Amino acid sequence: MSRPITPLALTVLRMLCDGPMHPYEMQQRIRKHAYDHAVKVTHGALYNSVERLAGQGLIEPVQTSREGRRPERTVYRITDTGRDAAHRRLADILSAPVEEYPLFDAGLAFINLLPEDEVAQHLETRRNALEFLLGGHQTAYEALRERGVERYKLLDMELNIARVRTELEYVRALVDDLAEGRMTWADDDRLTICHPHGDTPDEEISA
Repeated sequence: MSRPITPLALTVLRMLCDGPMHPYEMQQRIRKHAYDHAVKVTHGALYNSVERLAGQGLIEPVQTSREGRRPERTVYRITDTGRDAAHRRLADILSAPVEEYPLFDAGLAFINLLPEDEVAQHLETRRNALEFLLGGHQTAYEALRERGVERYKLLDMELNIARVRTELEYVRALVDDLAEGRMTWADDDRLTICHPHGDTPDEEISA
């Protein structure tokens, strides 16, 4: 069974639905349309994705050219098979929720490995970073809307703003709960040995 089309591969197919182009042009258009807000795009990964899609017959080369001393540029177009595969993959992504495992979730799961005061400091740092991040996302979104970009092209940014706002509200509440003593694990003796070495008495380590 073949692996599902990756988000980056789907991005390539989406670009080629607009017409044939070479990978460098794809990269420029991805930035112009802010698709890199939804999909992680690096130069090397983009070219590797193009090569894999070509090997699978989902896209095909139509022209190779060279300008001066620049490297050869190959123009690709999407095939009928690639267009069908992109439609199926997008339908799957939109209709079927996938359980993901964000890194912050793991941090929360193991939060009692650190003393409460240290956790509070880290969460305050995260709160400040989220406030800055939310402001940046909102500014970028509003700028694109003012430029006349249709809302349906920015739905991924809307969802990201909602996620950051939700996380920010949650982290603020955690910071308040720790400050007011509504959440504590300081009295759980079983965890003392897991705290950083500088916070653990020598006799507890040797016990």
